[in-house]
Amino acid sequence: MSRNKTIISRQNKEKQVLLEILRKTPIAQIACERSGLGRATFYRWKKEDKKFAAAVELALDEGNNLINDMAESQLLSAIRDKNLQAITFWLRNHHYSYKSRVEVTTRHEEKELTKEQKELIKQAILLAQAERKEQNE
Repeated sequence: MSRNKTIISRQNKEKQVLLEILRKTPIAQIACERSGLGRATFYRWKKEDKKFAAAVELALDEGNNLINDMAESQLLSAIRDKNLQAITFWLRNHHYSYKSRVEVTTRHEEKELTKEQKELIKQAILLAQAERKEQNE
């Protein structure tokens, strides 16, 4: 095997190890430390190798999903243990009645729009319609 093929083979193995670590711990710094790879090398590979960059993003997504699942599991355990902070957190983020709200009160004075204001509104509506049309195509 030639020297270049050996280097490429070693790099591919290092990349696979790094991706596997990212799937379990989605933090580049930690993955680099655990794999013995320098951060500069990691980011250079990511910049130069589009397939590797895509695989990194996928591994990070998988890792984040794993951590989210673990966090939710711990949150539910804390709720079962009657941890008031966990209960409050859950309700504020999952129950409408407990969500934080902002109330805005103002006095309404009816004023006629100026010509410039009317024109701006007309242009904004036309832009919004054009953007919606592009999205639907």
